[in-house]
Amino acid sequence: MADAKTYFEQTLAEQIKNNADKVKEVDAIFLFKITGDGGGEWTVNLKDDLGVTPGDAGNSECQIEVSAENWEKIQEDPSSAMQLFFSGELKVGGNAMLATKLQEILSA
Repeated sequence: MADAKTYFEQTLAEQIKNNADKVKEVDAIFLFKITGDGGGEWTVNLKDDLGVTPGDAGNSECQIEVSAENWEKIQEDPSSAMQLFFSGELKVGGNAMLATKLQEILSA
């Protein structure tokens, strides 16, 4: 299991590059805030300038905040994100409906 930094900067960046047409269908920019040990912030652009940027680029339409421990659960089973959301362990800001489009990208 990759830590959050490796996942965003290598694994997800590669998935975006290899699935550009599918990714563009999401048509949104996300900010992921992974808290705790091994966490960090990443802007994931699935709209115009496809890719992953460390930090908050300031242009996200949907913000997702979750602990590093729960992020590992999401990596293992992307469908667990909904349960974490309803239990308050995953927070979504901005246009929350955009977050529902992420499952197929994260599990690609």
